[in-house]
Amino acid sequence: MLLEIGAAGLVATGGAYALARRRRASLYERQRQDVARLVHAHPLALQLERHAVPDFASALVRVPNFLPTEVFERLRNDVLGLRDAERSYIPTHKSGGTVAYEALITYAPTVVAYYHSAELMRFFSRVIGTEVGPTPIQDQSSLSVLFYDRPADHIGWHYDHNFYRGRHFTALMPIINQGSAPGGLSHAALMARLAGREVSVTTEANCLILFEGSVVRHRVAALMQGERRLVISMTCCTDPRSHLWQGVARRFKDTAFFGLRALWT
Repeated sequence: MLLEIGAAGLVATGGAYALARRRRASLYERQRQDVARLVHAHPLALQLERHAVPDFASALVRVPNFLPTEVFERLRNDVLGLRDAERSYIPTHKSGGTVAYEALITYAPTVVAYYHSAELMRFFSRVIGTEVGPTPIQDQSSLSVLFYDRPADHIGWHYDHNFYRGRHFTALMPIINQGSAPGGLSHAALMARLAGREVSVTTEANCLILFEGSVVRHRVAALMQGERRLVISMTCCTDPRSHLWQGVARRFKDTAFFGLRALWT
């Protein structure tokens, strides 16, 4: 009897897992179709040819005044319309809010079209020196908006671990960065360790920061009272395929940003 009950339990568990996988696969296919529709419906003239290609020798570059004003304002309006960022807190390491890729597809169409812009990915490829593209839709960190909007929001020193077969890169686009630090910026400064030195990277609105996060150790200092910093975070890679163990590791990493639901995305 016990063996029969155990066998029935295994069958039920396996069936539920298979059903969940089919549902997620169906969801990802709908989202891919939604992304294609958004890219078509929200064309963006980024005019990136006006920028000289910066030297990526240190694995980090910063490009000020990255987007034309009209395009940047469209992104800003999308971001300011977002609500209910998922808050996360890891003692001594991280505090902040995140709006995931899944939500952006529904509520921030211009942000999604921007991330999937062929012109943007061509610029990244020229800077890095090899062809890159967006990371997969099931990775909630492929595209997200980071909210530093409460006192002491921060993230400690870390690398952006690579969960793909190819090289992996992070691009940040600050939308709002306001506070009482010099230049009217917030105290949530991006710090990076480059060539053995700790460097502060200025992150005013409408600048682009592109870096290889698995190589560059970095952090964001704590926000002060009355300050605000909202950032579009994007990832790209040279080969978006991943081994099984990499996919599992990515899901556990994402729990720091999106909670336990990240384990089954």
